[in-house]
Amino acid sequence: MKTVLLIGLGRFGKHAAVKLNELDHQIMAVDRDERRVDGALPFVTNALIGDSTDEDFITSLGVEDYDLCLVAVGNDFESSLITTSHLKNHGAKLVVSRAATDVQASLLLKIGADEIIYPEKQLATWAAVRYTADNVFDYIDLAGDYAIFEVLIPDSWVGKTIVMLDVRKKYGINVLAVKKNGRLNLTITPDTVFERKDRILVLGTTAEVRKCFKLD
Repeated sequence: MKTVLLIGLGRFGKHAAVKLNELDHQIMAVDRDERRVDGALPFVTNALIGDSTDEDFITSLGVEDYDLCLVAVGNDFESSLITTSHLKNHGAKLVVSRAATDVQASLLLKIGADEIIYPEKQLATWAAVRYTADNVFDYIDLAGDYAIFEVLIPDSWVGKTIVMLDVRKKYGINVLAVKKNGRLNLTITPDTVFERKDRILVLGTTAEVRKCFKLD
């Protein structure tokens, strides 16, 4: 369990609060809008109405005591920038700030953010891959052009094992798990037999995965 200071309770911030609560973290939520604070109360440990650009307010939060400070301010980039700066100046251990563009990300990093998240950009990338390739059900982008894809078993794989298919040697991809009827099986052996309608999680470069499963 970690302690999280969540600043900004718009759509993204509230979704973050819900998930952090599911993961049993302790959350202090902050927003200027009383209605947003009230709406987040069922999902957070504590909540305050306040202006995160006010340095005295930031000081009062004891930001150095939190494991993570998540700046989820959406439409007011100036507020996000000032908030990020205040957090780092007052000893925050880890500041993750939301950005909408590369320019915003660059400025946030210069001002002290430890990491940047791009909710819109990341979702747009996922949607572009997910809905333009047949039989792709999920997608996680990784560094260096690598990605994890959830794909449907090709007809030619039915009844065959990983050893028989030898996809690692042929395509340079690794089968991480098999999904049957919505349940994920991570115990993959060379003798695992694929069945019709199985979905698998595979890791490889985007190019190799697309080539292997004819996703173009």
